[in-house]
Amino acid sequence: MAGAGSSAFFSVAIVSLMKLLSDDYNRTINYLRLSITDRCNLRCRYCMPEEGVELLGHGDLLTYEEILRIIEVFARNGISKVRLTGGEPLVRKGVVDLVKGIAVIAGIRDVSLTTNGVLLAEYAGALAGAGLRRINVSLDTLKPERFAYITRRDKFKEVWAGIEAALSHGLQPVKVNVVVIHGFNDDEIKDFARLSLAYPLHVRFIEYMPMGHGEEWQNKEVIPSAQIMEEIRELGELRHGSHEENDGPAQRYYLAGGQGEIGFISPISSHFCTQCNRLRLTPEGRIRTCLFSDEEIDLRGQLRGAGTAEQIEEALHQALRAKPEGHRIGDIRFKKCQRGMHAIGG
Repeated sequence: MAGAGSSAFFSVAIVSLMKLLSDDYNRTINYLRLSITDRCNLRCRYCMPEEGVELLGHGDLLTYEEILRIIEVFARNGISKVRLTGGEPLVRKGVVDLVKGIAVIAGIRDVSLTTNGVLLAEYAGALAGAGLRRINVSLDTLKPERFAYITRRDKFKEVWAGIEAALSHGLQPVKVNVVVIHGFNDDEIKDFARLSLAYPLHVRFIEYMPMGHGEEWQNKEVIPSAQIMEEIRELGELRHGSHEENDGPAQRYYLAGGQGEIGFISPISSHFCTQCNRLRLTPEGRIRTCLFSDEEIDLRGQLRGAGTAEQIEEALHQALRAKPEGHRIGDIRFKKCQRGMHAIGG
């Protein structure tokens, strides 16, 4: 018992000694979304073209040693949550060891991952054993033929097998992220909502956002969360869920009698920038202060130039000073981010 008490004491002591990061708008920043690769094994139509994608060279990527060094410094300064993204993070070799290395860093209390699910069945057990707590699977259709069209790859069976593997290995929660686009997949809203009745899944409906070089995004293709909610209510009573620390911008609900939950992320119809608690780190080591800002702060150059921990800390605080108040979508001043999500991190 004494050992357990001592362990608890030291855990509390570590948390109490952690710094709190805040930006110029008094938002507490404790969350890092870390993209470890710009490569992906799908070619989703609203994200990447089939061919001609300029990818980073192997030497341009942050090494895992560099990533762990950055996170150690960030954790000492108040970052407590890390989410691995891509591209598709599971295509990079050694990702399980990276998760294991992040999970043991003092101050890091939550390690999660966003994936397209194609390789998840293979990795779910090892990821859980390495210290991964939660996982998000991006999935925009439940129809195999439509999946093949959207992603340009016939991999729906692999993705569903990955979701089942994540559930069986105890990752909790397993979230399914659905980007809803008018005329594209909005006829499947109820089908996705029904997943929360049949499985202990958290289904999250995300409003379609403007990203990348193309001009494909149009405001008329955005379906507001309020409209999605009204359609889901046809299935039954939609009740408010509890809010927890790791929810981020999602508003949580559940259908009466369901095993899982339903969430709504509304960057277009209901800006949540006042609650933003995150920074992003790109695969080549650039800090991004906002998904919709092309301003970046280079960390890789400092690391490879024998940068000190103090210099890494200064870059972190520089990013906090540069973090904008909001993304300005819908404002005449809004400038669409010119990098695709595969190059930034989902």
